[in-house]
Amino acid sequence: MTLARRMWLASELLALLVAAAFAALIIAVSAQRDATEREARSKDVTTASLELEKLVSDVETSFLGISLTQSTDQPGAFLGRYRTARHDLQSRLSALETLASDDPRQRARAHTLAQRIREYVNEFVALLIPALRETPGIAEDGLLAQNGKSYTDEIRQLFGEFRGAENELAAEASRMAGRRTEIAVIVGVVAVGASTTLIILFGIVLSQSIGRPVRAVASGASRLAAGELDHRLPEHGPGEIGDLTHAFNAMAERLEEGREELQAQNDELRESERMKTELVNIVSHELRTPLASVLGFTSLLLKRDFEPDTRRHYLGIVDAQARRLAALLEDFLDVQRIEHEGVDLATERIDLAMLLDEQAQLYAAQSPKHRLEVALEERPLTVRGDPGRLAQVVGNLLSNAIKYSPDGGTVALAAKRSGDGVRVIVRDEGLGIPADQQSRIFTKFFRGDVGATGITGTGLGLAVSREIVEAHGGRIGFDSDPGTGSTFWLELPSGLADAIATNRKET
Repeated sequence: MTLARRMWLASELLALLVAAAFAALIIAVSAQRDATEREARSKDVTTASLELEKLVSDVETSFLGISLTQSTDQPGAFLGRYRTARHDLQSRLSALETLASDDPRQRARAHTLAQRIREYVNEFVALLIPALRETPGIAEDGLLAQNGKSYTDEIRQLFGEFRGAENELAAEASRMAGRRTEIAVIVGVVAVGASTTLIILFGIVLSQSIGRPVRAVASGASRLAAGELDHRLPEHGPGEIGDLTHAFNAMAERLEEGREELQAQNDELRESERMKTELVNIVSHELRTPLASVLGFTSLLLKRDFEPDTRRHYLGIVDAQARRLAALLEDFLDVQRIEHEGVDLATERIDLAMLLDEQAQLYAAQSPKHRLEVALEERPLTVRGDPGRLAQVVGNLLSNAIKYSPDGGTVALAAKRSGDGVRVIVRDEGLGIPADQQSRIFTKFFRGDVGATGITGTGLGLAVSREIVEAHGGRIGFDSDPGTGSTFWLELPSGLADAIATNRKET
């Protein structure tokens, strides 16, 4: 359920509780008003009945007065009082019946009471007064007095029952109003209490469901801004809050990935800058010496005339240094071609044993301090590949073995079958490679600490050799202990046609 829907439902529930509280208040007020109106009506009915009873009493008193004074000259005063009371009775009876009309039982009692009063006044008193004038002696008849008393006693009894019933109705209305008020008060208190509780819970829920996650997001955003891109928020919460935390984590992941990419690009730029710096250093160092030799001896040959042997010797130095410059340029061009075009290989069947013999003869005379030993367990060692490129690899390994063992010693060249391929090994007794530099030995332009020893080189030979060997589908590696020498090895498969074709497609 979304947070908006939860808030909408909570608001509806709160509105219902508030409406219930107001409804209870209205019911209580209405009950009290009804009770007050009923009491006021009962008071009016009671007042009307008392006034009516007084008029009946006046009629009775006037009739008794007329009866007692009929033989004298004073009946006129009582007769006037009787007429006034009888005249007022008609309107008061109608008023009482109207006031009592809201309750069927009281209406019936009022009707009975009015009927008895009319019988008493119109059929008893009104008929006897003329008779008293004509026959005054009937006033002394006890039966007449008894009949009159029976009428009035019954009327008084009906008045008592009427007022008692009216009082009971008023009391019952008051009790009902009290019960309705109590129920309304209870409902109102419960509704107000529930509303208060709901408001408190609503505040707590808002604080927990919205306030805390929003604070967490704000804190997380601050931490992201401070560089803690690995910070994540727990992905929970209702609806929109869960979406917010999920979006925050997705944003943090993208930022972290972006930082990692930038870091990788920055590392590449640093490495590129380092390699550029090393290239400049290598070029400036490696080119300066042969170029200085070429320029120096060429200048001498142009300025002076030398003996033929001396001239030949100087020209040999110029030729050697020029070849050295050409080799350096060839290494640079090889790296550029490999990086942009890959290694272009010929695919022909060659005897690797003959190729190793040729390279051994070529490098055996490079240093009189070194002894080059060749150990081939069997012949031929047939593989398919590019003889020129393989000769370049073997020559580079032999050249390094001689170069990095400046004190001389034995350089061993061996080859044997290994599985379905051929394994070539070049071992020297030279400087060795420090353990902390071995992981970068096949990196372009990397020469480690040997540059400080005065040993020349570009740091490109091994990088190019690895590209050539891997292009043939083979592997190249080494084992080395500082101070005891190094052993470089390469493995080439016997059937290389498929491997070379695959390598060309990938390139």
